[in-house]
Amino acid sequence: MTNLDKLFQEIDKLYERLQSLRPLSPSIMAKLREYEVVYWTHHSAAIEGNTLSLKETRVVLEGLTVGGKTLREHLEIIDHRDAIEFLENCVEQSTGLTEKMIRQIHYLVLKSSDPSQAGRYRTGQVLIAGGRHKPPTALDVPVYVQELLNEYNSLKMRGSHPVERAAWLHWRLVWIHPFTDGNGRTARLLMNFSLMKDGFPPAVIEKRRRKQYLDALEVADTESNLSPFTLLIAKAVKDSLKRYVAAAET
Repeated sequence: MTNLDKLFQEIDKLYERLQSLRPLSPSIMAKLREYEVVYWTHHSAAIEGNTLSLKETRVVLEGLTVGGKTLREHLEIIDHRDAIEFLENCVEQSTGLTEKMIRQIHYLVLKSSDPSQAGRYRTGQVLIAGGRHKPPTALDVPVYVQELLNEYNSLKMRGSHPVERAAWLHWRLVWIHPFTDGNGRTARLLMNFSLMKDGFPPAVIEKRRRKQYLDALEVADTESNLSPFTLLIAKAVKDSLKRYVAAAET
């Protein structure tokens, strides 16, 4: 049994435990959601270079401004919060994954900080800084996105583990790199949409794991080996489940 298989077993046990504790009280759910929105938003933005601290992120989400930080950094935080709310509504309404949803998520991620690119596929070739992977041409992006949707649905039909599906979805979107900017944030949001659809809490890739995260994506891109990346995502899922179970048992 591989380390990933063992981790999936641990995740399944935690998931079953959380399911046995549901429904969680409204007060616990409200506290967990408040924490997750700040935590998720901070780390996802920080991975992309946003310098607002966790505490400063909370302040911005409360409607205040932080001295010494750029307007763009403030807008990135608000936009990400809005994208989370959109995902939550999609999950509540049992909305399936579509190309329109992917583009809407991206639109929300960039709507204030870079409105000219929000929700629009790139029109030229892009290079990933520090990476060896060369994304497909702009003309091929719509075809690859449709293939992503087909393969994601196929993975679900074949009964793959929910964490495996979510990790694959994240990786594949970044591999395609359909947008000029905001691909990473969009991919992490899509990953959590997939997890949340399957009854899991959102998983957060912490900024301290940025190098490990990018290295694992590089291995997936260049060696077609998703194991290191899936393992990283699985650890984040396990941490999130443990947090929810602990809150429910208090």
